[in-house]
Amino acid sequence: MPRSVNHVASRAKRKRILKLTRGYIGARKNVWTVAKNTWEKGLTYAYRDRKNKKRTFRALWIQRINAAARLEGLSYSQLMGKLHANGIEINRKVLADLAMNNPQAFKAIVDKVR
Repeated sequence: MPRSVNHVASRAKRKRILKLTRGYIGARKNVWTVAKNTWEKGLTYAYRDRKNKKRTFRALWIQRINAAARLEGLSYSQLMGKLHANGIEINRKVLADLAMNNPQAFKAIVDKVR
């Protein structure tokens, strides 16, 4: 009895991954094993960098809040300590946005915690 192989499915699987690697350079786009390895490695980078994105944005927000707070005569840690002591629940993302786009509102918050 002849061996049964599903060439249709395996070819479709290869075409799907080669389509995903379109735009890569050299053998990474058209050699099956290289393309598959590159694509799988890209998935691990994507997973890792979704976590790193949160980390880098938080650092950016802290830098922006610190810069705006120093214009008001406070350091970042002093401002955050006074916010928590006064029970003002505002996250760093919103606070950084206010510092950048609405300095009057940021100044009002700083004046409230003084």
